[in-house]
Amino acid sequence: MIMRPRGVLEASLYVDDLAAAESFYREVLGLELHSRQEGRHVFFRCGTTMVLLFEPHATDDDDESVPPHGCDGPGHLCFAVAKDELQAWRDQLGRHGVAIEQEVEWPHGGHSIYFRDPAGNSLELATPELWQ
Repeated sequence: MIMRPRGVLEASLYVDDLAAAESFYREVLGLELHSRQEGRHVFFRCGTTMVLLFEPHATDDDDESVPPHGCDGPGHLCFAVAKDELQAWRDQLGRHGVAIEQEVEWPHGGHSIYFRDPAGNSLELATPELWQ
């Protein structure tokens, strides 16, 4: 028998300004703040999963309870949204001055809206048909 994970429990991105990231993910994306540690991280709930935002070098070797991890440069995270919410998301991003980089209507179904967070990470809002 091959064991398989049941899903993604958490995803991490790295940000150079925790305060700006916290404001963006709370105010623009509406995520629920779970916890924060000044100079290290801000954690959010997103449905049944967690979005972890770390200062890039804070996780290099600061906590003996977990292996060092981190990255340099922008990452990517995709959030699931309903198709009938796409215009409301466009409006919400616009109200917050967030530029939409690109929209894609995928040939096999699904629609994606791409934009950046204050740290330059590529974020995507996509309808679930993208992977069906």
